[in-house]
Order: sequence, then C-alpha cells, then structure tokens
Amino acid sequence: MLTSLAFIFLFGLAMAALCQKIRLPRIIGMLVTGILLGPYVFNLLDPSILSISSDLRQMALIIILLKAGLSLNLADLKKVGRPAILMSCLPASFEILAFFLFAPMLLGVSHMEAAVMGAVLGAVSPAVVVPRMVQLMDAKYGTEKSIPQLIMAGASCDDIYVIVLFSTFVRMAQGGSANVLDFVGIPVSIVLGIALGAAAGLLLSLFFETAYAHRHCVRNSMKVIVILGLSFLLMAVETWLKGVVPVSGLLAVVSMACAVKLKSTAFVSKRLSEKFGKLWLAAEVILFVLVGAAVDIRYTLQAGAAAILMILLALVFRSVGVALCLLKTRLAKRERLFCMVAYLPKATVQAAIGSVPLSMGLSCGPIVLSVAVLAILITAPLGALGIDLTYKRLLQKEKAVPRAEETGGSLQTAAATAETGGNTD
Repeated sequence: MLTSLAFIFLFGLAMAALCQKIRLPRIIGMLVTGILLGPYVFNLLDPSILSISSDLRQMALIIILLKAGLSLNLADLKKVGRPAILMSCLPASFEILAFFLFAPMLLGVSHMEAAVMGAVLGAVSPAVVVPRMVQLMDAKYGTEKSIPQLIMAGASCDDIYVIVLFSTFVRMAQGGSANVLDFVGIPVSIVLGIALGAAAGLLLSLFFETAYAHRHCVRNSMKVIVILGLSFLLMAVETWLKGVVPVSGLLAVVSMACAVKLKSTAFVSKRLSEKFGKLWLAAEVILFVLVGAAVDIRYTLQAGAAAILMILLALVFRSVGVALCLLKTRLAKRERLFCMVAYLPKATVQAAIGSVPLSMGLSCGPIVLSVAVLAILITAPLGALGIDLTYKRLLQKEKAVPRAEETGGSLQTAAATAETGGNTD
C-alpha cells in the first residue's frame, strides 16, 4: 500500500504540474495518472488501496466540504434562495429527460434503461466544482452576487436528488415499482442533514468555548482533528440510518462547518479554513487519482460516436435547465453563462455508481458504464478547463475588500494563499 501511495502522490503531483505548465487544469493530470496507474492499464496500485478507494475519496471530499463551509458567508447564502433550490434538481432533471427522449434512438436501449443511464449521468461532480468555487470565494470573483455560493449549494444537493432517482429507476428496471416515499425522502434528507450538522457544529463550538473558559485552550491544529473526527461520524450516521430515515451526511458536514464559523471569531475561522486548505493539497491528489483509477478505459472503445453525441446533447439540455433556474435573478448574461459552464463536470458520482447496473446484472449495464466512463473523460476536463479559463472574463471581482490579506488576483494566487498561510495555531 505504501508503494501505491508513493505512486499516487509523486506521479499525481508530477502530472498535475506538467498540465499546469501547459495551461491545463491540474485535475486532468491527476485523472490521467489514475487511469494509467489503475487496474485497467498498468495495474500498479495495490488491491488493498483499491478496496478502500471509495472511503479515501469520501475523506478527501469531506476535507474540501469543511473548507467550503468555513469559507461560506451565511448572509450571502441567504441571498441565493430560490435559484439554489432549483439548481439542485432542475438541471439534472433536464439531463435525465434528454437521455429518456434520445438514448433509445441513439444507443438502442429501452426508455426505462435510458432513465437509469440519465440518473447515473445526471449528477454534477462536487469534487471538481466545490474546490474551484472555494478558490473563487477566496479570490473574490463573483462573490458580490454570491455566484460561487449558489453553484456550491446547488452542487451539494444535486447528488442527493440524482442518487434517489437512480435507486428508484434501478428498482423499476428490475421489475419493481416506484416508491413515493423515495421522492419524499429528498427534502427530508436535505433538512435533516442541515439540522444535524448545525446541531453538531453548535455543540462543538460550545465545547471549545467551555474548554477556553476553564483555561484549557484548544489549539487550532487540534480543532482540525476534532472537526474531522466528528465529520466522519456524521457521514457514518447517514449509513446507520439508511432504511430508517434519510439523512445527507455531506450536507451535515457543510452545515457543521458553517455553524463552527458562525460561533467562532473571524480570525479563528480563517485559520481553520487555511489549515483545511493545506490538508486539501494532499487530499485532492488522492481524490482525483483514485477517481481516475476507477475509470475502465476499455469501455470507452465500446461507447462510440453515438455515446459522445448523446453526452453532448444531454449537456445542452442541462444548460437549458441551469438557464431556467436563473430566470428573474440579477445575474448578467455572462454570469449565467459561467454557471452553465460550472455545472458541466462529472466524475465522482459517475465513478461511484456507473458500474452498479452492470454488477446488478441489468442488460443495460455495459452501455451505462461505457457512457459513464466517457462522460468523466469528456466533462471533467471540459468543466474544469472551462471554469479556469472563463472566470476572469465572465465574473466580476469584488472591489470593496475589508482586509488586504483577503484579496487574490487569480485562482492560483488564492490557492497559494491557503497553502502558505501563517504557522500560528
């Protein structure tokens, strides 16, 4: 396993640096590294690390969600309102509709199988989107109109909606029937996740305050470890309550971080955010290399031009859904275009559930996995590159900044700030 971790870090960072040198997003280098190291190309990763790959990816995602929660301005998030709720379901619904209408003609599947495929492909990737939105907030691009917060909130809820639909469609494809309670579970999962996380964050803040009052000052480094441990527990609660009551663990993590920020001083929340930013430097390599390792490149050869056309057509439908979500908002046309671009990338959910129909023995399993793999290879680089190349042109940088250290000229500057923040605890 140690050899595999060495390969992941060294080759992943080397390929990321190479891509950065030629002005491509670092994620592309990491994804390519994972594909090459994975079991379907050179097979250089130990089976033991592949067996816990999903857990490692989840841990990495938790770290960036914690940084996101500590960076969120709750007042800005409150401004977002209706569009964030629509962004969590409408774009995915439009994309699933595109598969339902056109996949039978283009890919030769039934309408029910097309719905399963659409549910697999419908989720935006928080692993690609959230880190970039956090960097945009640090660099103050689009923050005046809360655009990064809008995209991040929508992307966090989008996955819950799509996974519930996926479970329902798979059951129907196996000969079962749709359960109305599954759809009721979507808002219940969101509300309970936010409530659970907020309660955990308030209790955690109370613990830190009580310790300080008794002259047991908890260092920020120790707070990071405690927050991480509690975040893992919140994710475990989702698993424990599965089948009893739906709870979103990821939303609980973000909500807890927001509550901790709310109850902490600006300096403490900034220091915690910086520390999680440093952890993210290692976590992003693990996340994206292992996502790449989950990609079976062989299936892309089976997909063909029809699958590429279907993916692009679905992205058009998805963009229409995003545009409808932003109607009657104060966003300019170029800012709405940026939101469409930011909602393109797919990776994490597709890597996680793309092979499920195949493992369940559904006849559409091979083609679903083929299209999912192809979608990752097309949209993850396309979305990441689109965000990195367009944010300066399409978003307005906030002019009034209270403190000089909060400014940033680019995504790279913001990342460097998080990386080289002070050494005090």
